[in-house]
Amino acid sequence: MSTFHLHRRTRPDGPYVSEDMGVPERKEPREPGPAYVFVPTLGACCILVFYILFGGLFAADRGAAVVTPRADPNALSVATWNVAAINNNPFEYWITHDDKAYNELMADVQAFVSEPGSRDVPVSEVFTDAMWGELEAAMTGAGWAGVPDVAAIWNGDFRNRKIVTEFLKDGTLGKKRLASMPDRVTNTIRTASGSVMRPTVINCFSGGDLGSGDAWWANWKAFFFSKKIDGKPVYELLLPIKRSKYPALSEAEEKISIPLQTLAGAIFDAILVHMMNAVAPKTWQPLRAELCAALNSKKDARTAKILETVYGDADVVFLQETAASFGAAAKAGPLGASYHVVSPASLDPKRDQNSLVLLSRARFPDAARVSELSDDVLAALGKAPVAAGDLLAIVAFDASNRPYVFASFHGDTNGLATLPVTDALLAHLAAHGLGDHKLVFGLDANTYAVPRDGYQAAAPYQAHIVEKGLASQYGDAPDIDVKRFSTFNARTYLQPQLNKAVAFADRYTDINVDRNPKDFVLFTKRDFQLVSTNRDNTGGKKYVDDMMFPTLKFPSDHAVTSATLRLVHR
Repeated sequence: MSTFHLHRRTRPDGPYVSEDMGVPERKEPREPGPAYVFVPTLGACCILVFYILFGGLFAADRGAAVVTPRADPNALSVATWNVAAINNNPFEYWITHDDKAYNELMADVQAFVSEPGSRDVPVSEVFTDAMWGELEAAMTGAGWAGVPDVAAIWNGDFRNRKIVTEFLKDGTLGKKRLASMPDRVTNTIRTASGSVMRPTVINCFSGGDLGSGDAWWANWKAFFFSKKIDGKPVYELLLPIKRSKYPALSEAEEKISIPLQTLAGAIFDAILVHMMNAVAPKTWQPLRAELCAALNSKKDARTAKILETVYGDADVVFLQETAASFGAAAKAGPLGASYHVVSPASLDPKRDQNSLVLLSRARFPDAARVSELSDDVLAALGKAPVAAGDLLAIVAFDASNRPYVFASFHGDTNGLATLPVTDALLAHLAAHGLGDHKLVFGLDANTYAVPRDGYQAAAPYQAHIVEKGLASQYGDAPDIDVKRFSTFNARTYLQPQLNKAVAFADRYTDINVDRNPKDFVLFTKRDFQLVSTNRDNTGGKKYVDDMMFPTLKFPSDHAVTSATLRLVHR
């Protein structure tokens, strides 16, 4: 928890209380006289004219940020945005792209997997017996047990399977995680000196040519068995697959899960390289480089630019799923000049899913009066699926000394932690004398339009927060329009869990499509009136209903949700 001390309101006989908002001001009122009014006013006018003529020039010369007060102190402009962790696989989701070559590539991949026909060749034609022999020798040299058993599986099973219908689309292999587990561990390995990527189609590997099976295999074998991370070979990062978690795995397979998943991962990567070079040999690698620049290597810079230029007038910005590096860059860059960039004390530097709150320096000038509540709220939460960095809750005071609580939260995939976290936050405020603070809560609630078992539906969540005295960007009624979506994405056929892939033609109907009202701005109804709200999936304060995102211009799979609130006198 932060070491900042919580600040309380002054006692009733303390400082002057303004009539507009009923909260204490910083200075005592004075009775105006003629000189008191005229002389300072004349002097202020002179200073203002001097600043307008010369102040901007001097500030530019110094490279300093000019922080100007917001126009209306009784209105609060807020935005919440799950900026989304950087996706290692640029092909994982369907994106809206104007390039004909991209659309043809993805259509051809879908056709290859859906109706392979004569292209559904045996695995041994793609991952050859010669490649297996080299892999067998490398695994034996690593000292792994069970390599002879894996050899039997290769010779009696895997080498004879068809690459699409009997390998890529084999649901049992998926349930055993034989291809997805090694991909999860080795796809993109983050180190102190940068990211190290496995030679595969489904990441941003740029360390060699993948234009043929032989070129890919040379790179792949060197990566696993020669490349070292922190002094250890990459293969030592592989994790055993436990039958207790994945019961489709047999006891015998569990015992040899390290060499078995290595073989399955190699076959999977070989099939993807073969497929891409079959459908688009000249275009797929340049297209991947373009996608990687937009969705991976330049994602943080693009995100920051949208926040600076489009939402730079917001008083408070709630962010979720930010990388630790993003927060550090924001503090050092233009955002840090305009905002206090507040991060959780429990921020996980290795996990790219941290929540932040950006407070306008003009509206909330005193950073010393910001204190954190996150750990105390989570301490009373129990077993809800919340990880370090998912929640940030803080107390802050504006320039008029009005007290607020701001919270930013990233819910679990099924949204099951959202309601408990909301209740825990409200309970903490009530129990610790903070119930009179004005609460604004921006979150990726991970709520769903259609109710189903094991998932938090959006409509019941709205009804629950209304019962608790809150309202949202949907209003203060328990019923909401669940078709005001803030996500619209679906997985393609270029990722290791094909059971979650969606055909482009099914993007409006398939249950695996994520088109849901997931993002909320919550606020205490007694303190705020909703003036306006907006969704944005373009980076220009505009929402296009039928457009899947992210796009090359909009880097997240969540829309920005913004609202203007007016403070209510009480």
